[in-house]
Amino acid sequence: IPAGAQQQRKRRATPARSADAARHANKSAKVFNEIMRVPDRAIPRELIGGAEAVVVCPGVVKAAFIIGGRKGDCTVTRRTREGWGAPAFFNLAGGSFGAQIGAASTDFVLLIMNEEGLKGLLEDKFEIGGETGVAAGPVGREASASTNLTLDAGILSYSRSKGLFAGIALKGVAITPDNDLNRAYYAKTAKEVISENLRAPSPVRALSLALSRYSVK
Repeated sequence: IPAGAQQQRKRRATPARSADAARHANKSAKVFNEIMRVPDRAIPRELIGGAEAVVVCPGVVKAAFIIGGRKGDCTVTRRTREGWGAPAFFNLAGGSFGAQIGAASTDFVLLIMNEEGLKGLLEDKFEIGGETGVAAGPVGREASASTNLTLDAGILSYSRSKGLFAGIALKGVAITPDNDLNRAYYAKTAKEVISENLRAPSPVRALSLALSRYSVK
């Protein structure tokens, strides 16, 4: 990228956009911490530790203009040798969520379990339920033994609505990079943030810290 273009990107990192980035990351961390504080109904730590990346989409709302669909913001964090990397910002749209469809607001967590799923995330538009296998993720301490699910599923999906948290069969969902926000905050695209294993800056580090706290390798 030419130096002039880099400077132009950096100038877009206004206080308002920086605040947006911190808000997305902190909200995702809050949802993830709340889920993991109930061990009997939480995501098994072994699965988090074995994931290539984790996607958290807090407060996804029903989109009235999309029949059977929803819309929301997501934060994606990749596991690195040093821990969990900087969060990249994405959007979620579309999809049918089964019994959850009647809820006004739903939190989603997706564990990307292999390189194929991670490769999909790096595309301009990643449709869940396509070539990458998706399964409802197991929950609770006893479910840790169900790690054989990861042999068949590239993505394990979860949802929380009205206080209830469970694995959910998620299909027809599109996750696309919010590169306006990624460029404003990092001067990089979502693909660059994830591929380059960036360390999380302090204002957006909350989700990386939460994932480290609950990971077991």
